[in-house]
Amino acid sequence: MTQLPAPPCPSCAAPGGGAPGLPGPEITKAEIVEAEVEGRLWRLARPADLESLWAAMGEGDQSGDQSGAQSGAQSGWDEDERLPYWVELWPAAVLLARFAARNPERVRGRSCLDAGCGLGLSALVAASMGGRVLAFDYEPEALAYARHNAALNRELLGGNAAPLFAVMDWRRPAVAPGSVDLLLGADILYERRFFEPVAALLDHALAPDGEAWIADPERSVSAPAWERLAALGWSVTTPFSGRVAQGGQDMHVRIRRIARGNCGK
Repeated sequence: MTQLPAPPCPSCAAPGGGAPGLPGPEITKAEIVEAEVEGRLWRLARPADLESLWAAMGEGDQSGDQSGAQSGAQSGWDEDERLPYWVELWPAAVLLARFAARNPERVRGRSCLDAGCGLGLSALVAASMGGRVLAFDYEPEALAYARHNAALNRELLGGNAAPLFAVMDWRRPAVAPGSVDLLLGADILYERRFFEPVAALLDHALAPDGEAWIADPERSVSAPAWERLAALGWSVTTPFSGRVAQGGQDMHVRIRRIARGNCGK
């Protein structure tokens, strides 16, 4: 069994449950959203819903203060469009969590990498199934809430280790080549420009017999991705799909299983 490496650095990773060292603000306010996964109710904290945060961002723009825009341009905000999509619990994350819960034998004991983990639901469910989970996001604030959610759902984790949470850019993955048995991703191809870095991440991170489960809603932008992966030599199948209503969204979601061409199952 392959092993995930140590965290990229002490200052950018911390286990769920409150160990020090994770960058980002402390949680001073939170509202709770809930998701049912195979008969268990997971409670997840977030700062607010996306619409409220957008409204607050708009009020800031109208105030005439240009310092935020200048700071964003200097930090790469314009390039990366770092909008807080992570605050929503998207239907794709719920279906991915349910698929993991229905397949504990394919998660237990495996080195798992959750890409763009957001509030942490998929990572937490995989950990509760006995997976050894490293979950990453680009946004430090998202990871602060994900780590808080690990503590909030400690009982549902049972005796299993909480995920390790790390700030990471998938364009520069801080994991050893071929070290991941199972890569998880929920609705991570919502822009076409994400295809190349995700494809590169799969090639870099997956073990020779590893697999990825990517939960994909029916978005036109992601539709070509699966044929493009197949053209690159990947085996792409759809082992599960379903409709999920969550947080005002009602989407049909498919689980795409991706493996190296000689390891399709």
